[in-house]
Amino acid sequence: MLSGVFGFWMWQFLGRLHPLMVHFPVALLVVALVLEAIAFRKKNDVLRPGIQVVLAVGAASAVLAVMFGLLLIANDDYSGDVLNAHLWFGVATAALSVVTLWFHTKIFKHQKINFLKLYRAGLLLTVIGVTVAGHLGASLTHGADFLTEVLPQADDESGPETESPASMALIKAGGDHTFTEKELDLLSLEVRTIFAHNCYKCHSADKIKGELRLDKKEFVMKGGESGPVIDLKDPDNSELVRRISLPRSDEDVMPSKGKSLSKDEIAIIKLWISKGAHWPDNAGEIKLFPMAALAPRTPALPPARPGDNNAVDRFVGAYFDKNKIEWPTLIDDKLYIRRVYLDIVGLLPPPETIDAFVANKNPDKRNQLVKELLGMNDAYAQHWLTFWNDALRNDYTGTGYITGGRFGITDWLYESLRDNKPYDAFVRELISPGKRSEGFIRGIQWRGTINASQRVEMQAAQNVSQVLLGLNLKCASCHDSFVSDWKLKDAYAFASIFSDTTLEINRCDKPTGKMAGTKILFEELGTIDSTVSVEEKLKQLSVFLTSPKNGRLYRTLVNRMWAQLMGRGIIEPVDLMDNKPWSQDLLDWLASDFVENNHDIKTLIYTIVTSRTYQLPSVALDDENKINSESFAFGGPLLRRLSAEQFADAVSTVVYPLYPDSTRQYVPAVPASSFARSSLVKNDNLLTALGRPNRENVTTKRSSQANLLQAMELTNGAMFNTVLARGARQWQVKYATSDQLVHEVYRKALGRNPAEAERKAAVAILGPKPEANGVEDLLWSVLLLPEFQLIQ
Repeated sequence: MLSGVFGFWMWQFLGRLHPLMVHFPVALLVVALVLEAIAFRKKNDVLRPGIQVVLAVGAASAVLAVMFGLLLIANDDYSGDVLNAHLWFGVATAALSVVTLWFHTKIFKHQKINFLKLYRAGLLLTVIGVTVAGHLGASLTHGADFLTEVLPQADDESGPETESPASMALIKAGGDHTFTEKELDLLSLEVRTIFAHNCYKCHSADKIKGELRLDKKEFVMKGGESGPVIDLKDPDNSELVRRISLPRSDEDVMPSKGKSLSKDEIAIIKLWISKGAHWPDNAGEIKLFPMAALAPRTPALPPARPGDNNAVDRFVGAYFDKNKIEWPTLIDDKLYIRRVYLDIVGLLPPPETIDAFVANKNPDKRNQLVKELLGMNDAYAQHWLTFWNDALRNDYTGTGYITGGRFGITDWLYESLRDNKPYDAFVRELISPGKRSEGFIRGIQWRGTINASQRVEMQAAQNVSQVLLGLNLKCASCHDSFVSDWKLKDAYAFASIFSDTTLEINRCDKPTGKMAGTKILFEELGTIDSTVSVEEKLKQLSVFLTSPKNGRLYRTLVNRMWAQLMGRGIIEPVDLMDNKPWSQDLLDWLASDFVENNHDIKTLIYTIVTSRTYQLPSVALDDENKINSESFAFGGPLLRRLSAEQFADAVSTVVYPLYPDSTRQYVPAVPASSFARSSLVKNDNLLTALGRPNRENVTTKRSSQANLLQAMELTNGAMFNTVLARGARQWQVKYATSDQLVHEVYRKALGRNPAEAERKAAVAILGPKPEANGVEDLLWSVLLLPEFQLIQ
């Protein structure tokens, strides 16, 4: 690491120059846009030399701002989704500024006027990008409401009236009422809840503004840098009451950001002080965030209706009734066979198999087809290997493998999938591993000096909690989490299970001098013996986590499988299992049924894909962000894009093998075929462009949206175009007439005959006898059709 060469302070110091550097591109790029607008209006180029200088300095400072920003991220206490968005908008803006400068140079120095529109579009996008990045940066330093809090509607002297029945009852009782011990406890709980929701962001262990903390009794009674904030003898003149009662415009008002406290909330705090500021010694921490129940639950099945042969449909039917949704007509056989082939084995169905399936009159043929596909053990394993490689960050090359600091689990994983290992055994072997399965919890041994939150024990704690339990422990690995109630001490106690030494707690990478205990996240599952070896601790953990009473483990798994097959989990995001499901009963029943069926993943898949629910027409969302919306309403499987591996294998099937069989990384016990499945090969530019991650981090959900990188790779990518050219020559040799060739291309790629208009257009391009270039164009155009690229 650089800090090891020049000293940590230097890089931290340079990182903190990031805000200074940011102002250069912000100002100069906006100036460039203004100058360009003037030049456009006056229709002359007299300002062109000045614009060139401004763009050059702006682009250079934008690049430097990104570099210093990366140093700031690496050496200071910043994390979260806003940071990631700020980072990538900043990187994109810097890149755009360089491209814009290049376009302008072509105009200014080489007089290439055809670049003018591209340059102006680039400049406009750059200014938009730097504006968005700047806003996100301000959100990081000043809060998400930095802009909105000054708007008229935000300048409200009081927030909404409290809706807590307990609060209303306490206020109504009044100061003259003699409070019982139970009422005092309730009053204390109400006050601590108000503190937690409104004050902790500035006055808790994570941030102590004015030396005041309001999260523990002793700190509240002590007060802040100006002295005590509570006056038991004169509650109305307490500094705390004075501050929360100030107008919103006053610089001393508390809370300083967001809405002021409501009148009822202020009244509750006054009443609490007047009654002695009661704070029970055994008062637990206030939970700010919801947490799902841990125990399993088996809900009763809703009444069956005609055609409800699957329990899934009974729950979905009840959901449709509640939300006044009509059952759509089910998809036809051609769509169903394509969908289920791609979902179970990741391949396109052969044309002759489609024909036979459509002609089959057996009413049970869809169920039989699913059984046949699930029985294709190697094809099933090769497809689902992609999902588990992403989740368990298993790969064949990359960071860690070069230095011997990372350990593959492909042999063990492939055999587990092929043999349909029960999920409880699968999890136990991951957590308490042998040599073949130890790579998951051993993580990546990064080179050089690393952040304390990325030591291998902490990686294990983070990844086990994310993948197996659907909870985010990453924030809590650096400091008390801002997105959940998990604390830094919880993360370190859990990480200690994976460690053979006692861990010292580091907060934001700074040692605290406190040593971590050893504790499972959900203590009701069991107690870990901290005195035994790490191997024994892992064995205990593996037993506790797979216990039948850990409903969360099995809900997390069935939710992930539902998301893979339906495009969206019953809970989203799939890593946040404390979020509200759109059907709690369906989720609980699937998890309970999964356990009753001996943790059999194939049985779970069979249950889902043979349901009428799975066979509903796909639903398209115009905005991928709506997937995570709380207002999401289930109406059927989401329209999905083929994964990188599905697309690559489809190209290999239709056109020409992208990967010769010799390129696969996993060889033992895998039957030889005409091409290597893309799940078994190293990552490359094509797969990366299509969405395959580098697997240095856990990936449990890939984006289904197309992007510019994909478009570029499928248009100009060398690998893709080489395969198209080779495939075109084979197709040209095999079919003597264009009519035959077009017919077979459509059948093999899309599972149908071409429409007459499609046939005529293709034949007109190819001519009576196909030429290689024309065939290549035809293959390319068919592969880029939404019908080919989407799972409908």
